[in-house]
Amino acid sequence: MKKALTIAGSDCSGGAGIQADLKTFAAHGVYGMSVIVSVVAENTFRVIDIHDLPPTMIGKQMDAVFEDIGVDAVKVGMLSQSGCMEMVAAKLKEYAPPHIVVDPVMIAKNGAPLMNPAAMATLLQRILPLATVLTPNIPEAEKMTGMSITSVADMEQAARHIHSWGIENVLVKGGHMAGEARDVLYDGTQFYHFSAERVATKNTHGTGCTFSSAIAANLARGWELPEAVKRAKDYVTTAIRHSLAIGKGCGPTHHFYELYQFGLFKGEKADEL
Repeated sequence: MKKALTIAGSDCSGGAGIQADLKTFAAHGVYGMSVIVSVVAENTFRVIDIHDLPPTMIGKQMDAVFEDIGVDAVKVGMLSQSGCMEMVAAKLKEYAPPHIVVDPVMIAKNGAPLMNPAAMATLLQRILPLATVLTPNIPEAEKMTGMSITSVADMEQAARHIHSWGIENVLVKGGHMAGEARDVLYDGTQFYHFSAERVATKNTHGTGCTFSSAIAANLARGWELPEAVKRAKDYVTTAIRHSLAIGKGCGPTHHFYELYQFGLFKGEKADEL
């Protein structure tokens, strides 16, 4: 069985962060492991508090996974402080996993900041260059580049700009624009476009985490990057289409819809699930 590691913050409500990543790995038939960098008290409508773990503990968690089980792909999510970024970067360089998907998580779905703005330089200098693929959404790409992104052409320009910093592949996610949900991948030579019909729902908590961890799972399983992104796009679109109206705010996506519908509970009525 292929193995994937998520390095990120937790989400006690289960829709995003470490919890979403592990669900996504499982849905792809990949053995999931986790390194928690921050414990986040959040739900579907607010972030109550964030407790950052000491960098030394982050490093020890990474040692525990790499020295014993091994890793076919890594997904890096929320890194709130420069200290944890430095530790994660050092350990990723030490162990050199074959695939690293970096999702530069800066803001929660409800608008709460998840990264100290003072850590931006460390993110750009220490974490981003390690990425096999970087997956910013439009607000994150705007913050990193200083651009205003309002069109697909702008997304391509932003991807090209970020790639010039030495990033191997850049996937700019277009979920924040109107119209169809279009994402743009740039590998330094050509652009790949991935589009899906936009699903009319507010329940999109954890979509960025889910998309990036699905890409990591597909890379672990041996797919080339464009195919890994395509498969991840199909998966997250299905998860959004069948999202769950749970909580008072933006509910989570349905990470196991296919399993519940066609596997574990095959034959049961949908309203019983």
